[in-house]
Amino acid sequence: MSDTIIRVENLGKKYIIGHQQQEKYTALRDVIANGAKGLFKSFQNQKFKPANYQEEFWALKDVSFEIKQGDRVGIIGRNGAGKSTLLKILSRITEPTQGNIKIKGRVASLLEVGTGFHPELTGRENIYLNGAILGMSKAEIKSKFDEIVAFAEVEKFLDTPVKRYSSGMYVRLAFAVAAHLEPEILIVDEVLAVGDVEFQKKCLGKMQDVAQGGRTVLFVSHNMAAIRQLCNSAILMKNGTLVFEGGAEQVVNHYLNADQSKRLFSGVISRYGIELTEVLLQDSETGDIIYSPIFNHNYLLKLNLYAHEPLTDAAIVVRIYDAMGTLASSICSIEEGVAPFVLTKKVEIVFTLSKLQLFPGQYRASVLVYRTNDPVCYLETEDALTFEIYPAIVNEAMWSYRSDHGLVRIADCGSVVYQ
Repeated sequence: MSDTIIRVENLGKKYIIGHQQQEKYTALRDVIANGAKGLFKSFQNQKFKPANYQEEFWALKDVSFEIKQGDRVGIIGRNGAGKSTLLKILSRITEPTQGNIKIKGRVASLLEVGTGFHPELTGRENIYLNGAILGMSKAEIKSKFDEIVAFAEVEKFLDTPVKRYSSGMYVRLAFAVAAHLEPEILIVDEVLAVGDVEFQKKCLGKMQDVAQGGRTVLFVSHNMAAIRQLCNSAILMKNGTLVFEGGAEQVVNHYLNADQSKRLFSGVISRYGIELTEVLLQDSETGDIIYSPIFNHNYLLKLNLYAHEPLTDAAIVVRIYDAMGTLASSICSIEEGVAPFVLTKKVEIVFTLSKLQLFPGQYRASVLVYRTNDPVCYLETEDALTFEIYPAIVNEAMWSYRSDHGLVRIADCGSVVYQ
């Protein structure tokens, strides 16, 4: 159709991987121990082993899709799925091995640090160089120059070679150039993973402005909240192939719930006849079972128990550990307003998790059943639930995978009061 701005057909990218076999040596003590016959066999075995060999690796295979003018497309998937390779091909940095690509209009890309700038040129010179590559006149670039410099906040370093920039300065300037020189297509790969919170907010806002101006945005990110906020459609990549596409919300939900390693608990029974039959997280609004919760969203934690013999004065404790085994938080039924109860037959315990404040990352939960004033643990189940909390945008700031945040967010918002 006439409004199709990118068409990709049967795209593939192949690399040749070389493998070198490590040589094996026979020690003198082995020769003495095994005798001449053993030595002969050792040499004979090594003689016919190839020193090295090559292997084909398809980073992309049979990828096809269309993107319309003005679309805001998120490209998601795990590391190694082929996302960055796809963007490099669309940006004309890498040639495909097979397939066809048709692109209408100018493409500006912000990929990994180091792409697109000449390290020996100054910031000022690189701005004009990138504009010229996009086919802009000197007058057109000059009209955008002040906006680019103000956005990047590099006024003092404009006449310094960019090889002396910090990674943060480099990416700020690179994004400012890519977004302000008005390409028809803006390609951004994980820009939100670099820079401070203020920079992330500016980037998201600018990409929204670009999209609202009728230009097309392709955005790779592991941040599902940013994909949901910015994009109207999405593509899911896996092992170099396109496995799912559609609306951004639909594709993100498919991706988060597809990994069955974040599975429901299969059940366990203790020697005291207390059985934990099910542990799950539910979206508090939709009731959907959630495998990968999102930071600052609302959920219900449900535990289903069965007692073969009644247990009086029962209490439940849930302990949540991070990927390093550190206790991140705990939930106790008594402290959450549930009086000691009789655990008999089927019982469901529900905890409300309002604005989940555990920082993004991998977690596991253990479940324990006690009686009040009784030292005996009647049920203890490790890894009753494993899950990964995904990043989100809160107060217009990105909360991502960063260990320096700690484990739990304790503030709700902030303000400045001038005295």
